[in-house]
Amino acid sequence: MCGIAGIIGRLSERNRRAVRSMSSALAHRGPDGEGFFESTPDHRGNGALFAHRRLSILDLPDSAPQPMTYNGEIYNYVELRNRLRAEGQTCRSSGDTEVMLRLLSRGGAKSVGDLRGMFAFALWDDARAEVLIARDPMGIKPLYICRNPDTSAEREWSVLFASEVRTILASGLLQTPRLNPTAVASFVWNGFVAGPDTIIDGIHSLPPGHAAVLDLDGNEKSRERFWHYPPANAPKDGDVASVRQALHESVEKHLASDVPLGIFLSGGIDSSAVANMAARASQSEVVTFTLAFEEQEYDEGPFAREIAKAIGTRHREVRFTEQDFLSSLDRALESIDQPTFDGLNSFYISQAVREDGIKVALVGSGGDELFGGYKSFRDLPRLQAIAQRLVWLPKEGRIAMARAIAHLADRSRDGVGTQVRWAKLPSMVAEADDLLQLYQLAYALFVPDFHRRLLNDVPDAARVASGLPSPLRRDLQDEIAGRSPLAALGILEQRLFLGERLLRDIDVASMGVSLETRLPLVDSVVTEAVTRLPDSVRYAPLGRKQLLRDVGLEGLSPALFERPKRGFQMPFDRWIRQRLGAEMDGVMRDPQVCKAAGLDAGTVDLLWSSYLKGSKGLYWSRVWAIYVLLRWCDRHAVSVQ
Repeated sequence: MCGIAGIIGRLSERNRRAVRSMSSALAHRGPDGEGFFESTPDHRGNGALFAHRRLSILDLPDSAPQPMTYNGEIYNYVELRNRLRAEGQTCRSSGDTEVMLRLLSRGGAKSVGDLRGMFAFALWDDARAEVLIARDPMGIKPLYICRNPDTSAEREWSVLFASEVRTILASGLLQTPRLNPTAVASFVWNGFVAGPDTIIDGIHSLPPGHAAVLDLDGNEKSRERFWHYPPANAPKDGDVASVRQALHESVEKHLASDVPLGIFLSGGIDSSAVANMAARASQSEVVTFTLAFEEQEYDEGPFAREIAKAIGTRHREVRFTEQDFLSSLDRALESIDQPTFDGLNSFYISQAVREDGIKVALVGSGGDELFGGYKSFRDLPRLQAIAQRLVWLPKEGRIAMARAIAHLADRSRDGVGTQVRWAKLPSMVAEADDLLQLYQLAYALFVPDFHRRLLNDVPDAARVASGLPSPLRRDLQDEIAGRSPLAALGILEQRLFLGERLLRDIDVASMGVSLETRLPLVDSVVTEAVTRLPDSVRYAPLGRKQLLRDVGLEGLSPALFERPKRGFQMPFDRWIRQRLGAEMDGVMRDPQVCKAAGLDAGTVDLLWSSYLKGSKGLYWSRVWAIYVLLRWCDRHAVSVQ
């Protein structure tokens, strides 16, 4: 099941039409089936209306219609079914949904923590006249909630929920949807909207690993976080054998499917490890897919080809040109649920896989966050160490020194300035004691001063500190407190870069073409096993992900992977400077579109012009992020006003 929606409120014809409109808006997530549920009304005529869309992966016959509105896969359902049978329960279907329903009907919210997998669901409790909602520990599957600002007794609905923000908009029940100014500020900082906010005012995401119980007035009767990282003071008593077992078990469980299954293979360590472990665990032929480019500096096709040959998969290399990109750009951009400067690469590889007849694919994302593959693991602790050695120098002196270095490094004199890490050095030195602040500065699209200039039309009160809403900031500070810098960065990378950006982009992009993606490295049991390792085992030597190499690349020549790290990217810079730039120009120079999105039109125009002139230290991701935001707001006719 890959798309859910619902309404808590009056069981009226208006709300029935609304929930059907929401279901239609989710058709791309579940083209194989559609179902609706209406609860027993209370004395006021209130209840719950559910809709679901099905993408059939497991338990294909009609014996497995959805008895609850549920999106995802439960990977330990066989163990749970055996437990239920030992307790005298009978399960008629062979899939995971009935197991999940029976488990929850017996234990309620307390049973959610027993589920291993990716999921978002809503469950109606007829006896208590309440709805249980929950989201998986790592945040792979989304769940968005909107509460009616009208609290009068005459209101027709109290809560809307859905797998996508756009689905809630499609209900037609929001009178005049508006942009959330705080979310706009968050987007301009990060290139994505950090949860629990969304781009639309009044719509929020349920945080990962949370379960809540709602009554028919939309009130939260309870909320609990059912999954946590192992505590900072927990003994580091893990070992490589337990990590090996968890990783291989996770890959094996993620292979469960009654339809053809493929694997995204970029040629990097993470996807290669997943493909290699899958090939060893699978009873059938493994199929791998790679997106290859004409631009040699971006093309990992030759590397992926050699790795697939070594693993023994049936490999398909999809050649992707600038014309291919442009011809399906509108569809790709339409697949975006919320503005994001990333995600199109996932859309295009998903589209290629789906066109090959594949309905479910494994993805290698998550290894960098688990094993320290990003530069942040090296650079940020180093900057903190330098700042500590310079503690004898007054803070103002350290900032002045950093400002001088940044000035020497900035060769642009166009009114925009370089937007790379060197330019952020003064701010980073000033915040060197706060790892979360340092992390956010390192990843910011723009230096703080230019960020403020872009948001000239956004009220000061809505400008979130360093791109993070307060609830998320507090949670992250609590989670990293007392941990080593490397362990803390691992959590920040999982919760922010992976959780708020990559997972959301992968889910929306793949579901845009009706493809289910699974991430064996993004698993609560794997995360717990890795977190229990000492830093010296988990991260050393820093940047190589040696433990993942040892466990996941067994049987493959190390020489296949001895090359500089390169992420899965498309040649955006070249394409923008060619034909794509003409598509973007009208939007980037439209003052009304900028104003509606809360951005200063003159600053956007200056940014765009500077980029086209080849300004130093101004990367494509900066202008692309602004373009996607402006286009999304214009397409959905929403503004900050």
